Amino acid sequence: MDETTLQFYRHNAAAYAGWAKAPSTRLSGFLALLPPAGAILELGCGAGNHSAVMLAEGFSVRATDGSPEMAEIASQRLGHPVEAMRFDELDAHDAYDGVWASACLLHVPRDELAGILARIHRALRPSGVFYASYKMGEGDGRDSLGRYYNYPPRDWLEATYASAGPWITLSSDTNVIQSFDETPANMLNLVVRKVAA
Repeated sequence: MDETTLQFYRHNAAAYAGWAKAPSTRLSGFLALLPPAGAILELGCGAGNHSAVMLAEGFSVRATDGSPEMAEIASQRLGHPVEAMRFDELDAHDAYDGVWASACLLHVPRDELAGILARIHRALRPSGVFYASYKMGEGDGRDSLGRYYNYPPRDWLEATYASAGPWITLSSDTNVIQSFDETPANMLNLVVRKVAA
């Protein structure tokens, strides 16, 4: 992860947690693809809003965030352990039925994304499901708060996924959100299923 971006979330954890919006409407569809009480890894859990729903639905949840400060806030809110873990520290193999990464992998530098996606592929069990969302664009850069974004075009992102391991695309859609810096962003939401190599 970009160090400047990580420091932003470390220094602004309380403000970001207070801003965090309601859980994504896509979460219920994601959970419906998993076995009951299945194991989920959440990357970049932020304030823990999505993990709260997963836990309430009876799933086994490993919640993580790159910012120790954010992880502590989420842990207190959830009454459930939240690990401070960077994406490149993920080393699990065949451990999860699902990986949920809402608006977090968009901060991974472009030349590092394939490696992170390969780690996620390894961490999933055969036929495991992976959700991630990205801010679409044509070239990486920073927002008004200095946060790095990889801003991928769809074709580049699909090629990067393909290089990281075999997947089947289950759904791909777009929507517009308002970012923390109050600017609109076009989001690409991808749900894929692991194909065992």
